Order: sequence, then C-alpha cells, then structure tokens
Amino acid sequence: MSGSRRGLVAPQNTFLENIIRRCNGQHSSFLLANARIVDYPIVYCNDGFSKLSGFSRAEAMQRSCTCNFMYSDQTDPESIQRINKSLESCEPDQQEILLLKKNKTPLWLLMYIAPIKNEKDVVILYLITFRDITALKQPYEEEEAKAAQTAVGLSKFARLARSVTRNRSVMVPMANVPPGGRMDDSRLDQLGSALSLHADVLPQYKQEAPKTPPHIILHYSAFKTIWDWIILILTGYTAVMVPFNVAFKFKTMDDVSFIVTDSIVDVIFFIDIVLNFHTTFVGPNGEVISDPSIIRVNYLKGWFVIDLLSCLPYDVFNAFQPESTDTITIHQGGISSLFSALKVVRLLRIGRVARKVDQYLEYGAALLILMIFGFVLLAHWMACVWYTIGLRDLDLEIWYGWIPRLANDSLEPKNWTKNTYQSLLPDKSMAYLTSLYFTLSLLTSVGFGNIAPYTEGEKAVVVVFMLLGALVYATIFGNVTTIFQQMYASRARYHEMMNSIKEFIKIHDVPRELGERVMDYVTSSWAVTKGIDTTKVLNYCPKDMKADLSVHLNRKVFNEHPAFRLASDGCLRSLAINFSTVHTAPGDLIFHQGESLDQLCFVVSGSLEVIQDDEVVAILGKGDVFGDTFWREAPLGQSAASARALTYCDLHCIKRDSLLEVLNFYQAFSNSFARNLVLTYNMRHRIVFRKIADVRRERELAEKRKFEPPLSELSSHHPVRKLISRFKKAPDGSAGTVKQNGSAPLGEEASSSDGAAAAAAAASTGPAATEAAPAAPTPAAKATKWSRLFGGGG
Repeated sequence: MSGSRRGLVAPQNTFLENIIRRCNGQHSSFLLANARIVDYPIVYCNDGFSKLSGFSRAEAMQRSCTCNFMYSDQTDPESIQRINKSLESCEPDQQEILLLKKNKTPLWLLMYIAPIKNEKDVVILYLITFRDITALKQPYEEEEAKAAQTAVGLSKFARLARSVTRNRSVMVPMANVPPGGRMDDSRLDQLGSALSLHADVLPQYKQEAPKTPPHIILHYSAFKTIWDWIILILTGYTAVMVPFNVAFKFKTMDDVSFIVTDSIVDVIFFIDIVLNFHTTFVGPNGEVISDPSIIRVNYLKGWFVIDLLSCLPYDVFNAFQPESTDTITIHQGGISSLFSALKVVRLLRIGRVARKVDQYLEYGAALLILMIFGFVLLAHWMACVWYTIGLRDLDLEIWYGWIPRLANDSLEPKNWTKNTYQSLLPDKSMAYLTSLYFTLSLLTSVGFGNIAPYTEGEKAVVVVFMLLGALVYATIFGNVTTIFQQMYASRARYHEMMNSIKEFIKIHDVPRELGERVMDYVTSSWAVTKGIDTTKVLNYCPKDMKADLSVHLNRKVFNEHPAFRLASDGCLRSLAINFSTVHTAPGDLIFHQGESLDQLCFVVSGSLEVIQDDEVVAILGKGDVFGDTFWREAPLGQSAASARALTYCDLHCIKRDSLLEVLNFYQAFSNSFARNLVLTYNMRHRIVFRKIADVRRERELAEKRKFEPPLSELSSHHPVRKLISRFKKAPDGSAGTVKQNGSAPLGEEASSSDGAAAAAAAASTGPAATEAAPAAPTPAAKATKWSRLFGGGG
C-alpha cells in the first residue's frame, strides 16, 4: 500500500508546531498576533505566557499584542510608542516594559517582536517573545551604616536567592552588576539578542511539504528505492553463497575473486547500516519521522544488532585457515569449523528483506519472483545440508551412504577407506547438482529412488525434508491465493476503496485539486485507522463494554480538561458514547462561515486556524476547545468564521443535542461543566475589526484631498465652473424672452394664472384665507434663489 508506506506527506502548515518546538527552551513565553488587523489582536498564546501573565488563553485571545490590558501607571510611554512604531513598520525590535499581572503584581519583561511572513513574503503574523527581567530591575539597597552591615548583607543574600528562584538564567548578567546599580542598556541588548528568534531562523506561515534535514534520506525517495533493490539482490547472493561455501568449502585462500566479492558485499551492507541511521520512517500514527535522534534510537532498538552481526567479516578469518589435511591438529580443525559455522550468521541479512517485504509485494512481478526464489532457495539450503550429512557419515567411516553409492554408480567402484576417501569424492559441482536434484524432487514429490537415503542420519534428515517439503509445496503452490487474501485483506479493501474513489472522480469530472484533496484524506485516514471502522467494532460489543471502550478512546479529552474532573463514572460513560473522532487533512474545513454550530470540538493533535473575512483571527492547537456555548444560549447559532486545518488533526466532537441531553440528566455535573469549561474560541461571536490596509487607504485618500483646491478657487475654464455659470444665466434669459407670435412666455402665463387664482380665493374666503395663502413666486424671486444657491448675486 503506497499511502501507508510513504506516510503522511501532503503539504501542511506546521508553523505552530515549529514555533512551539523552538520556543520550548529559553523562549518559554510567547504569543502570536495578526499583523493585518488594527490593534494586532492575539491569535495564539502558549501556556508559558499564561503562567507569566496570569491570563488564560481564552482571556488573552483577541486582545492587542501590545499588552495594553497589562499596562500600569508606571509603564513608560516611550516604550509603548516604540512598540507601536515597530508593529506599524513591520520591523523586529526589542523593548523593556513594565506590565502588571492579572493579580496586579508588577512585572518587568524583555519583549522581542519578530514579523512572520507567508509564501508571498508578506508579513501576516507577529511572534512576540517575553523574558522576565524583574530580578535585574530591582535595585539593591545601599549600605546605610557599618553597624548594619550584617543585616544589609543578609538582605542582599535574600534578594539574590529570590532572583535565582525567579530566573536562574540571569545569574551571569547579575554577577557583574554593582550593588545599588542598574544593568546598562548594552548588556540588556546582548541579553535580548541571545533571547530573540531572528528572521533567518523563523519558519514561514505557509503550507509546504514535510522538510527533512540535509543529511536525512526520505524512505520513499528514488535513491532509497534503488538502494533497497540492490540490498535485496545482494541478500539473495548471500543466502545462496554462504551455505554453499560452508557445506562444500568452495572458497579458500587462493580464491581471491570470491574473497574480494564478499568483501565488497560486506562493505555495502555496512554502508546500509550507516544509511539506516539517516533514513526516515513512518511512525505509528502515519507521520513521517525525520528527527535524527528519534531515527537513531528507533534503529538501535530494532534491527541494528542483527544487521551488525550479519556484517562482521567472518570469512576473513576462515579464508586464511589451511585446508583439512592429515597434518592439521584437532585444535586447528575445531577453530576452522567454528569460523565456517559463524558464516551462517550472515543469513540474518534476510531480515532486511523481511522488514521491507510489504514494499516488494506491492508489485505483482516482484511477488512472483520472490515466490520462485524462495522455493529454489529452500531447495538450495536443503541440498547443502544433504551434502554435509553425507560427508559426516564418511567421517564416521560409514561407507554405504549416498556419496559412495553415487561415486560407485557413476564412475567405477572404489575401495573406500579413512585415508583415501577424500581423494575418491566426486566432483563438487556434480555433488551439488545431485543434491539439488534430490531436494527438489522431495519438495515437489516423494523422490524417484535413484538418489535415496541409506544411513540413519540421512533417513532422519529426509523425514524432516519431506515434512517441510509438503508444507512448502502446499503453501506456495496450493493455497497461495487464500493465504494472501487472509494476510492482505485490508490491502484488498484499501485498493478496492481507492479504485472506487478514482472511478467516482473520473465519472463525475471532479476538479483536479478537489480530487487530490479527497485522495489525500482517504490515504491519511487509512494510515490512522488502518481500515478499521471504529463504529462498527463498537457495535459488536454490548452496551457496558462499548461504554468502557469509548471512555478509553476519549481519555485524552477527559484527562486534560478540568470540566470533566467532577463527572461521575456514569456521566463519563454517557458522554463518551456520544463522542466521535474526526480526522482532518490539511486544508479541510471543520466549520464553514454561516453554518449551524451543532457540535463542540476538542483538539487532540494537530493545529488549525480560524478565518473571518479572509483574516486569521485565531490559531488553535492541542488542548484547545472551539464551538459554541449552547448550554448557555438556547437558540442554535451560526458560525461567524471558518475553521480550517493547518496540519493533520484529530478532533473529538460531541453533538449539541447529545451534550444537552447528558447535561439535563446530570444536573450537578451540568453546573460544574458550565463553570469550568472555557472555550478557546467561540465560533458564534463575530469579531469587529478594521484591516490595516483599509486604514492606510483612508489615510492616503485624506492626504490626497488636502492638496485638492476648494470649489471657490476653480478657474473659469473648469467644467464645474462652466456648469455653474450656465445655471446662473438660465433664469435671467428666460424672464425677458417673448415668443414670435406675441404670446407671453410660459413663466409669465403661469405667474398670471397663479395670481388670478390667488385673488379669487382671497375674495371668496376673506382675510383669513388671504393670510394663509402664500404669495406666488415671481421670476425675479426664482432667479434670486438660483443665484443664492450657486453663490451668485441677486
């Protein structure tokens, strides 16, 4: 299975994990802020900052990263101005600042600001690290009198002890500070530079493929694949030649070519040991492990000892041993036999193939070749054992074994004695072919009788060969299909599922990017679950056992969050049954903006980001909780933002209705749960913010308007001035215009008719009506109105 062998290698945003790993040492307190929103709200703060300031992560989220909520009356305005200037200019800076903890305790901090850029080289986040320098800022009291010298010395010792308790890392800078003095700025700058994370070591906030150190080799790279096949071929060579040389003593001091070849093979296997110390491997959760220290420990605990024993040059000692003659003493013969037997240890190299058999079986042709090679290799080993048994019988002066009968039948009858039998032995090539022929006939049938066992040792070995041959024959040639189906049933399901998904993508013409996301999600989910349906397995169990398994599967959530500490066993079991585990791939959306908030999510592993209006407003990691407080707010809410996975995440989620049902039944736990559970981010609440880009655009427009001339200063040829002049002239020209037929203009007719109507109304209604009726406007009045409107005279 290619997906499980390669591991989880999809591009992912591991920015948060990298920052946490790099800040685990000196930089134990840090926070992340959005650099594109006004006031630079905090989107993440680690536990070190929470312990240092007293504010929990939920309380610090969305507040300004300038820490203005911790300012005091003694906070230096110049320091505040310098911090704001650094944030506006997107430049790194460090500053000493006096803040107040949540309990109003004063706290001197060395604050370092580092901008974080994305793949477009745009600053989108700020990383702000803190170091407690309160001990450096507390001046020592001066000596008042020689009589009080002892008391003052004790006070100094007490202050020094308190400083060491607060921060041991400041002992070296404090050593050179005079009593009653203050650390100079240059020394603080040196301390700040030692604590800062410079831009060249800061990771970028972007999705990228998993990176490995320069000296680490990816286990699925082309070079490693070719190297593994070379090791497979050399392992086959070792498996064939080592038993042959031990049984037939074919290699001696004069066989320089064999010695050189075996030495080269030993060197290659030793190089393979070195490469294994620098090769990644797939972890238990499907992740690719590239940490050099973890790789070394894993290899040392695994195959290192076996690989080392198989690489020792045993034949270097045996090659220089003299051949067996009458002059060789029993002691020398024993040493030679010992070194010959130690060669068999090289067969441990087959373990290199065993650990990668899943990789080789991925190809159908390789599977067929390995099956045939395994069958022939077994026959080869049995042939070497068969020849060794024949030589042992001759050493015991048994002259009716299969070797004397072969020589007498194929050549001519000989007189076999202890002193002459070595010269009467058949040729080694003929003896080997005869042994191989006999063992293959045993493996495929019961033999043909032309080569048969005669001595007790030969018969005992043949019995073992026949039993082993029957088993091997049935395994390889009889039930190979059934065995492989049983061994690789999950593999078959995986390939069936992948083929179905590929056909679905092809039939429905799914876009390429979406199709790749689907394939990556299925591969990563399979690597985590191994193709096991948790819900299906739990349904096999009775209710009580199902609850116990559910509590075990969700133990990380119950142990890490204080909201579940007062829950009874029955309450935990009721909650655990309703929890579900969700695995997400990088880029997957858990909540879409505008969706209903119908579940509460606990982050068990991985990291994700909360996006509102295309801006990152929060980054969530392991141990965080997000969703909605629907146990306090009755109506079902809508998500005001989107939650998107940055890495491969494991989320434990519980539905709204299920949680409310449990809380309604367990009233005591309901009160404790509502009081102790703190959402890291509430998806219902919409954050009101202004983007810095919009503010800058408004400033630019305001600056442009300053240089625009007012309306009164426009020239007479300006289009606006011409339009105003036209409106000014229009009423004056129409007042004195008379048509050619002698009729009055339209304005005068309207005026006269309006005047007559007004007079008639006044005569009929009396003085009151006359006062109520307004006077009809005259053309002159209209001209004055337009002139007044456009700034003209009347």
